[in-house]
Amino acid sequence: MSTTSTRLPRLARREQLLDAALSLVRDQGTDNLTLVTLAEAASVSRPVVYDHFGTRPGLLLALYRRLADRLREVTTRALAETAADPAELARAMSTAYFTCLTEVPEWTAVAAALRGSPELAPVELELCDCYADMMIAAFGPHSRLDAKALRLRCFGVMGAADTLGAELIRGRTSVTDATDALAALLLAGIDPTTR
Repeated sequence: MSTTSTRLPRLARREQLLDAALSLVRDQGTDNLTLVTLAEAASVSRPVVYDHFGTRPGLLLALYRRLADRLREVTTRALAETAADPAELARAMSTAYFTCLTEVPEWTAVAAALRGSPELAPVELELCDCYADMMIAAFGPHSRLDAKALRLRCFGVMGAADTLGAELIRGRTSVTDATDALAALLLAGIDPTTR
């Protein structure tokens, strides 16, 4: 297979490589995603891929960040377009989450492939903190909980979202039911009378 390619600006090349990596995961699973298979799929030389990602965990982390950025963008837009009503905000946030998950179900596989990788922990913490901040900004004005308690509940809801997402990917629930469940959990989480 030829490994010559058109010279692209660095950022455009990175996006092209991430697109190819996502296609590989979709078609063959994460076990078959390596820097070598990515170079072949993207029709570039191995040094190009190594220059962008360094290692397989580096590639998986870049893919994970890209998918997390997509979730953040979709959620930010959904919240901005929603009235400041807690039920509507919970529905918008839940819908955004499952929209992203169904558009790119490979996110779960990428996250699973990174489990146990020491590189994942700080990235996951950063992304969870960012998402918690977004939730607090949306729901804080509607909650009588103090900031610490609300933040902790946000992390609990994120764990529930991951579990509901796994059930959706397994085909054991529908998007509608998962969205309804997550929205209800969000509302319960911000209600200080719910214990």
